[in-house]
Amino acid sequence: MSERFERHRQPWKQEEIAKLHNLAKKGQSLKSIAKALTRSEESVKDRAKADGLTISKLR
Repeated sequence: MSERFERHRQPWKQEEIAKLHNLAKKGQSLKSIAKALTRSEESVKDRAKADGLTISKLR
């Protein structure tokens, strides 16, 4: 069973946005970024798309 995130629909803070940009630039996977930010993968993906970031797909 996947982990449940308690931060449902919380607004993004500036520190979180900066961390998202930093981790995306380092080439981290979506799953690791979501875990580092304690947000769902869907939330991270939506925010990255809104900011024009590309998140690497690790295979």
